[in-house]
Amino acid sequence: MLIFPAIDLKDGAVVRLYKGDFATVHQVADDPLATAEAFLAAGARHIHMVDLDGAKDGQRKNGDIVRAVAATGLRVELGGGIRSMSDLEAVFDLGVWRAVIGSAAVSNPDFVREAIARYGPEKVAVGIDAKDGHVRTAGWVRDEGLDYLQFAKSMESIGVKYIIFTDIDTDGTLSGPALGRLEALQKAVGCAITASGGVSSNGDLRRLRDMGLYAAIVGKAWYAGAVDLALAVEEGGEQA
Repeated sequence: MLIFPAIDLKDGAVVRLYKGDFATVHQVADDPLATAEAFLAAGARHIHMVDLDGAKDGQRKNGDIVRAVAATGLRVELGGGIRSMSDLEAVFDLGVWRAVIGSAAVSNPDFVREAIARYGPEKVAVGIDAKDGHVRTAGWVRDEGLDYLQFAKSMESIGVKYIIFTDIDTDGTLSGPALGRLEALQKAVGCAITASGGVSSNGDLRRLRDMGLYAAIVGKAWYAGAVDLALAVEEGGEQA
């Protein structure tokens, strides 16, 4: 299982949120590049980055940071405010390895279809963020009234191979991943699934690995000192 340590960016700072609530935003590290280099030193080969400015208002402001992190050799998976083909072009020009389409996948599935046709399924992931099993968009503030499993099936039907599932109820809580929802998602689709939200320990990561998931994102748990990243990478196996 791949391990994706995470950096969430807002106004150039490394921040975390509690359950996706922007009112809870707080800085957790001084230097995004130094943080990424610490991930690399621990053996990570991938990094999950979210441009929260882009996710909330569609204006990505952190491109220079993303470019610098990509230059370290880490494979950067980036989400936040990617809503058009021109956005995708700009993101890949930064050296991003894989782009994550979130809200736009709900409002404009044809965009996802076009992105996959142009860049290939390996370069595009769809982020499914859900609260109580219902898909949320626009920085998690809008309830779309969509069941997350049905939405995942619709994405698979248009060629999506990678899904990043965030359970908003567990994100930033250190309460453990939403194992039941992840298991249901595994049964619903054949996509490679990345678990996001709730990881609180290396034990949680072992459970996700043993479920056969493609990857797991580690955010607050690392910043809180609750996860040994080097051990997580070792136990995750090959990180190619």
